[in-house]
Amino acid sequence: MAIGFRVLPRERCVDAGMVESFKAIPVANISDSMARMSAGGPRLRPMHAGDKLTGVALTVKTRPGDNLMVHKALNMAAPGDVIVVDAGGDLTNAIIGELMAAMAVKRQIAGFVINGAIRDVGAICAGHLPVYAAGVTHRGPYKDGPGEINVPISLDGMLVHPGDLICGDEDGVVCVPIDEAQALYRLAKAKHDAELGQMTEIYEGRDDRSWVEAALARTGCEIRI
Repeated sequence: MAIGFRVLPRERCVDAGMVESFKAIPVANISDSMARMSAGGPRLRPMHAGDKLTGVALTVKTRPGDNLMVHKALNMAAPGDVIVVDAGGDLTNAIIGELMAAMAVKRQIAGFVINGAIRDVGAICAGHLPVYAAGVTHRGPYKDGPGEINVPISLDGMLVHPGDLICGDEDGVVCVPIDEAQALYRLAKAKHDAELGQMTEIYEGRDDRSWVEAALARTGCEIRI
């Protein structure tokens, strides 16, 4: 077994109907429904023109600064997949650029999440392929390996398994585990619906702010005004 340099099959993945359902839910509502304990880290920022990311994780763990296994993942990926790359968070060399983004669009890949750097940021920013990355550099990658495909990876403490659901918007990226997707969708949708109702109350001047005073009283805050 070539641990550290291998390509594995993806044994299961979240179903297409669940992917479609999550497209209407903001990442913040998903995150709140996971007790605010899961996040890809504040460095993973959207580098594209703003389209939301929702798709199935195809995971890559690669040596920092090397994208050989990312190219292999690009060859393997099915339409709707998100190529999620743990490149160690290193920003010395870019993992993808304009050419790989164009290939991804052609293959109908849902997007990239790169715990590392990208380049050709002007072209990527002008496009609508969702690309999240930790930084930008003009220095190109190496193509020697090693690396692994379809293994569990961690992005700043957020565990991602092959086939998990990946969601991203302007606030960042969150991973929804396969086995928790259905329950989390119900919770996140309920929270989203509640916030829409609250927004209506705010616009109409009907929002109840008494909870602030109650919270201060409960926690023993001294108020002298």
